[in-house]
Amino acid sequence: MSLTVKAYAKINLWLDITGRRADGYHTLNTVMRRVGLYDTIDIAPTGGAECAIACDDPAVPCDGRNIAHRAWRLFAELYGEPLGARITIHKRIPLEAGLGGSSTDGAAVLLGLNELAGSPFTAERLAAESVRLGADVPFCVTGGTAECTGVGEIMRQIPCADFAAVIVKPEFSCLTAEAYTRYDKAPAPARAGFADYCRDIAGSAGAVAGGLYNVFEELYGDPRTDMIKRGLIAAGALGACMTGSGSAVFGVFPALSDAEAALKRIDGEIKFAVKAL
Repeated sequence: MSLTVKAYAKINLWLDITGRRADGYHTLNTVMRRVGLYDTIDIAPTGGAECAIACDDPAVPCDGRNIAHRAWRLFAELYGEPLGARITIHKRIPLEAGLGGSSTDGAAVLLGLNELAGSPFTAERLAAESVRLGADVPFCVTGGTAECTGVGEIMRQIPCADFAAVIVKPEFSCLTAEAYTRYDKAPAPARAGFADYCRDIAGSAGAVAGGLYNVFEELYGDPRTDMIKRGLIAAGALGACMTGSGSAVFGVFPALSDAEAALKRIDGEIKFAVKAL
């Protein structure tokens, strides 16, 4: 029996660096929300003990570097034996965008293999173990809206108002390592108001939009990001912000119909109107 799993993207409604640990990892305050943009992962059991990866995007490696292969190895460790599988990734989430396109593929493979194995593990167990694949993977396992701290792996589900978004992925990518280096040279205190924002976003799409924040916008200082944000606001967005370490930018709209109408007025070849899930 083969299985198809949707691997949903995420956006960061708030993202701030709060410090740096002794091991070099940076600690964060962030709020993540699942959105209706997704890759499709086909998992076909082979009856053997190996994993074969295929992807329709030539920029994605299809060997042990792929997070899908690492997720397969992790599940084999948890399960006690490898489940031979052929995993095919149909990419729709743009690469190097800050949308969790890699993390969510790894999460989808864990969830899919778990289902094929008869669901021996709860989603909570998979989320806890999946941090070994990356700090965003636990959220991609659970979805929803989560307040995340630590390196992003300490999660608390929180209520959030419904909204829609237009996501624009520009041609350029952001250099995350460079941004962290800038922070390390001149660390700044965490932005005030995180707890208030986590509480207020339950109220309305306007509250979600009104407090959007991403420290990477300040660290990069890229005028192209500001230009995209201005375009989204001009098209009717209640607020706009970069997601993750970039370079994708999203605008918040009250409803999907508003986002779909705005999409026609926004420049950019790679753009999506999606509902927050």
